[in-house]
Amino acid sequence: MRKILCDVTKGGTFMYFENKTLEDIIVEQAVLVDIMEKNGLQCHGTWDYDRMTFDKRFDVKEGRYYLRVFCTAISGDCGNNSATLKILKPALGKYYYPHGVEYGDDEVFPTHLVKKCETILENVKKDLAELGIA
Repeated sequence: MRKILCDVTKGGTFMYFENKTLEDIIVEQAVLVDIMEKNGLQCHGTWDYDRMTFDKRFDVKEGRYYLRVFCTAISGDCGNNSATLKILKPALGKYYYPHGVEYGDDEVFPTHLVKKCETILENVKKDLAELGIA
């Protein structure tokens, strides 16, 4: 198990995926949605007009976890699928019933899950690079 803590502005903690070079990539919404879905990340209602969040759920023996890739619109509107998105730092969180995904100070992340998430993020990066975006 791996314990990684990073402070965030809202007071909780995330396990951020550093050095995956997705952060700060600018991409059209439709292109990103296709690439994320290809890699198992989906946006089921986790969007607002100026941001989107792509999730992949993992049910493992240690519990339920979510890989999250946050994006913010730098132009256009996510609601009408016309946004140009900036990818923010991906994170991993653990799900606790009935509260949802928590990012507590003492969260521990299984090493096998972290490696799987890193592979997914690398594949997203590769798919963007093949389109000349990354």
